[in-house]
Amino acid sequence: MTSEHSRQSAVRESAAAGIPAALADLGSLVRIPSVAFPGFDPAHVERSAEAVAELVRGTELFDTVEIRRAGIPGTDETGMPAVIARRAPRNGRPTILLYAHHDVQPVGDEGLWETPPWEPTVRDGRLYGRGAADDKAGVMVHLGALRALKEALGADFDLGVALFIEGEEEAGSRSFAQFLTENAEVLAADVIVVADSGNWDSRTPALTVSLRGNTRFTLRVRTLEHASHSGMFGGAVPDAMMATVKMLSTLWDAEGAVAVAGMTERDAETPDYDEATLRDEAGLPAGVSPIGTGTILSRVWNKPTVTVTGIDAPSVANASNTLSPEVTVVISARVAPGQDARDAYAAIEAHLRANAPFGAELEFFDQDFGNPFLVDTSGWAVADARGALASAYGVEPVDMGVGGSIPFIADLVREFPGAQILVTGVEDPHSRAHSPNESLHLDTFRNALVAEALLLEKLDGRVLGD
Repeated sequence: MTSEHSRQSAVRESAAAGIPAALADLGSLVRIPSVAFPGFDPAHVERSAEAVAELVRGTELFDTVEIRRAGIPGTDETGMPAVIARRAPRNGRPTILLYAHHDVQPVGDEGLWETPPWEPTVRDGRLYGRGAADDKAGVMVHLGALRALKEALGADFDLGVALFIEGEEEAGSRSFAQFLTENAEVLAADVIVVADSGNWDSRTPALTVSLRGNTRFTLRVRTLEHASHSGMFGGAVPDAMMATVKMLSTLWDAEGAVAVAGMTERDAETPDYDEATLRDEAGLPAGVSPIGTGTILSRVWNKPTVTVTGIDAPSVANASNTLSPEVTVVISARVAPGQDARDAYAAIEAHLRANAPFGAELEFFDQDFGNPFLVDTSGWAVADARGALASAYGVEPVDMGVGGSIPFIADLVREFPGAQILVTGVEDPHSRAHSPNESLHLDTFRNALVAEALLLEKLDGRVLGD
């Protein structure tokens, strides 16, 4: 039997040797435009699920590998396909659930991409393409780590492994809770790794210990029964755009901070992070000022936001001298850790109704909710993960908050209350997830894969109860 040190060395070497194959498979996945949003061809998501399932089967490590769906509660619809797999633990070892998602964001305006979004392209140490970082890299970190463990230790290692590669995370994970309920036996685990977050920078790994929640909804503002000539009636009747602009402007104060009564903040210390770093990582031009008050990271990690992410109104090309009868907007709000997402939504709705000018009619629909999350960092799995990250990166990991949301983590906590949850990722501040020119820092990918392989090796040597 090999010593612990030689086992770790073998796993590290196998992980490093497997990087080229993992990147090749990642490139193949990036070429599949697996957007799960309404209006996009769901056949691409099906093809992506099949491709992931084939890669999972290729490991020859699992007792079962399946593509499954679940119904979306309150509708007659069915969710997008997810890949699930399981191998049973042996000799008292724990089971680890590895989560990632194979669906991606829409590409937006392709003219803003420097290279084709569905053609993986390596440039300056980064792999460009939609989903290259978020989150098909997460899929391949899991599979690459499992391949390394098998290569180093053989296929008969004792660690139990469950795999869950979701197909609709970017579209709201609407069937997630139902999917967990229906597949709880397959997915049950002692440790859960959610590979869908980021790192402090391209050299420094991180564990995400806090996440903001979110609420997203659509709002229709109506002021007229029909469109009217702006010259004949302008100045006497309100158009919907005027009402919408006036109403939405009340959501923020003069500094750009949220001004909605009932939306709360979390009081917590944040690390040093200066304005120059913010400008570099966010792409904030020199002439544009940051918004909000307090430390920069408190604004991103611990305070709420309200953002208008879409609007339906006459386009510039179709502009005419007409008073618009209605305007529809999509509003996305981030919810500070410690507040329920539904309470935050109720506060926003009450604020908008109270500030609707000229008696404008408001209609709220398509609400989505995801609660914030705070990680319990006291468990042995967190210590094991920190050790693996430090060993792989050569830099001690940091605990960080994230301004984004992973709403389904609350569902994982509810379904598996005894599991220790680790939120990791392969993104860095320049990955531009959800934006044009999304990219994966290749060195970060390598280090993340090695770190997860080392974590799996550590857990394979852990006997529950010891």
